[in-house]
Amino acid sequence: MRIMGNTIGAGRATRPATVKVWDPLVRIFHWSLVATFVIAYATGDEIERVHLAAGYTIAGLLAIRIVWGFVGPRHARFSNFVRTPREVLTYLRDVAMLRAPRYIGHNPAGGAMIVAMLVALAGTCATGYMMTTDAYWGSKLIEHVHEFLANLTVGLVVAHVLGVLIAGFEHRENLIAAMISGRKRAAD
Repeated sequence: MRIMGNTIGAGRATRPATVKVWDPLVRIFHWSLVATFVIAYATGDEIERVHLAAGYTIAGLLAIRIVWGFVGPRHARFSNFVRTPREVLTYLRDVAMLRAPRYIGHNPAGGAMIVAMLVALAGTCATGYMMTTDAYWGSKLIEHVHEFLANLTVGLVVAHVLGVLIAGFEHRENLIAAMISGRKRAAD
């Protein structure tokens, strides 16, 4: 079987058209954040230098992504995917009933998850930095908040991955591949 243009030999079936959705900055941010969070979480109290470097890298990544959320291309902008709580709940109800609409960019639940993870990670970075200052050195309260936020982020990541798998199943598309290639199947 040979691929010629948009057709596949033998039956001449047309491959589904794809559209560019995730720009390189969003994809690099996403996978860099995954790697640095795993490093930061795994090193914790054990390898302080690596933990601090990973934490500062996460803070820098967050700053870049937040700016990109206002000035980046359409699907990277917060205005494209941040929805009201009512829209998020309606979408989640539709997911549970297996009738959720497909979105080319982030769906309402995905948008809410991005905001939640950005907030949790920013809080984790802020409390981590605070623990290095004279004012909060040795503060058990700040240390507990830092650990709580890091663990909350792990929970959010698990929920995010489950959401990606559910949406991928429901709409029959590989969303992980889309976050690697930047492309998704065109609108149905």
